[in-house]
Amino acid sequence: MKIVKFSVGDTLVMRKPHPCGGNKFKVIRTGSDVRIICENCQRDITVERLKLERNIKEVIEGGIQ
Repeated sequence: MKIVKFSVGDTLVMRKPHPCGGNKFKVIRTGSDVRIICENCQRDITVERLKLERNIKEVIEGGIQ
């Protein structure tokens, strides 16, 4: 499995859209669980890192280095 690197502040484009229709999420916290916010409806979601990495289509950098 390919390891996807992202950090706090990056935007993740997902393969499947959120129920609101948006597919871009902002990373708020990283670790074994990753906290993201939908950029369309501002819903806060906590997802397991492995599950999240499988669904990432693209990483748009803009995070804290």
